[in-house]
Amino acid sequence: MNATNIANGIADCLPLAATPGLSRLFQDFCSGGEAAQALRAFLPLANEERVRPPLPAHWPELVGLLAAQNASKIETPNASGNAPAQAALRALAQGAGAVVTGQQVGLFGGPLFTPFKAATAIARAGKATAAGHPHVAIFWLASEDHDFAEVNHVTLPGREMKELVYASAPDAARPAGGIAFDDSIVALANQVRDLSGSAARLVEEYKPGRTFAQAFAHFYSTAFAEQGLLVLDASGRDFHRLGAPVLRAAIERADELHAALLERNRALEAAGYQVQVAVAPQSSLLFLLDARTGARQALKRMPPTATEPRGLWQAGQQDYSTADLLGILASEPERISPSALLRPVFQDFLLGTSVQVAGPAEIAYLAQSAVLFERILGAQTPPAARLSATLIEPHVGELLRKHALSLEQVFSEDAASLARSLAARSMPPETRNKLETTAQALDAELAALVAWLQSQDKGLGQSAETAASKIQYQMNRLRTLAANFQLQREATLTRHAETLAAALFPGGVLQERVHGAAYYFARYGLELAEALCVQAADDCPGHKAIWL
Repeated sequence: MNATNIANGIADCLPLAATPGLSRLFQDFCSGGEAAQALRAFLPLANEERVRPPLPAHWPELVGLLAAQNASKIETPNASGNAPAQAALRALAQGAGAVVTGQQVGLFGGPLFTPFKAATAIARAGKATAAGHPHVAIFWLASEDHDFAEVNHVTLPGREMKELVYASAPDAARPAGGIAFDDSIVALANQVRDLSGSAARLVEEYKPGRTFAQAFAHFYSTAFAEQGLLVLDASGRDFHRLGAPVLRAAIERADELHAALLERNRALEAAGYQVQVAVAPQSSLLFLLDARTGARQALKRMPPTATEPRGLWQAGQQDYSTADLLGILASEPERISPSALLRPVFQDFLLGTSVQVAGPAEIAYLAQSAVLFERILGAQTPPAARLSATLIEPHVGELLRKHALSLEQVFSEDAASLARSLAARSMPPETRNKLETTAQALDAELAALVAWLQSQDKGLGQSAETAASKIQYQMNRLRTLAANFQLQREATLTRHAETLAAALFPGGVLQERVHGAAYYFARYGLELAEALCVQAADDCPGHKAIWL
């Protein structure tokens, strides 16, 4: 397989409504629904020719920090003798805009939707550049997140689904990005390497002593090296110092911003949307890293008192005044960490972001964060939905063609019901025709009989409807019995159904949310990155079925 084959091959575009598991808010966002517009919600960016926002004052220093974090890719030319990362940094230094996306630093590259995000950011930056407005794609590492259970595992599909788990549990409250691997990572990395030799480059940083953030950064800067993707870990002191104005606003204006979020949540709920993040009475937009343990603790707002008219803050068992937190921000800014709702504001202040590429859950976050953008930055960065896709491997594609199935049909059933559907399709034509002919004739006769009885007496008609539904139930049961009999005769149908379900809709969830990115890069090589970028540039308002 090569990138050209995928990019120029078959890629079906399924309508948005056929994509399972999407919230109404995300569907309205993608379609420009009236409710979303009434909320002044962020709507998709209309075109790629938007001139970037004004350069932040800290831009030269920021570009220097980015260069330091991407140094290895700058110094290592590709096969053509070029260094795409160096070209990207040079463009930024000259004022190019930033198309930004990001993700938690998952084990071995995390789930498949992660490279879909990177590919979408690269595609949108490329379109803007081609339109005469230079842009660069930047991948933000959400290394400050402390939900270790979300990043310590990855699922490798195949003949047997395998979940790899890094089980060395550290202090659960520490930011996951800074957790260093112990010797147990070696055996896990070897299992990924066993998929293909091409996986070795991607997972070479998954070794003892390296951190989740370092290994994840290497994975994606390597996978998308040819496309000049830059990675950014902003958890350190320098980045927090540059982003201090946003963190300071969250401290000094905590009550104002909290009230605005409550109002925003009420507006979202009134429009029929479900809010992604609950805003509790004492919640704030900040976490505090403990100076001794490094634990990331939520900062809670305490009610004002006579002695503390501005109110106290609490992290764990420790109380802080507003002055205390401002002092920490001034001397140790890396200890003040933004919450999920504030993080995109912090990010876009640092990067002067032109477009933020996001998935369905993040779009829901941004629906709430809109009021924070407006009050802190003056305007919200336009969001753009990432590529959503299911990758169909050749052997899976053969099964779909063999049984004349579409991806939408697989989405509508579980493995058991899919097996029965396959059995019904594989029945001898005479058996299938007799069942269908009888069912159609029965439905027609029952409908006529029920209508006649209803015309004679309303009560009699209601009884007839009940009796007719029982008869139709028995007819459907007869169909199921015939399909089960066929399944017993053809055991391969069950295996085929299980293979299709596990490959395309594992556990009733989109493949992109379950399968690990490492598996597909190992199987299809780093050329997959370019292919995904091409597919991301080919607009699809719903979900893509990409045939490998």
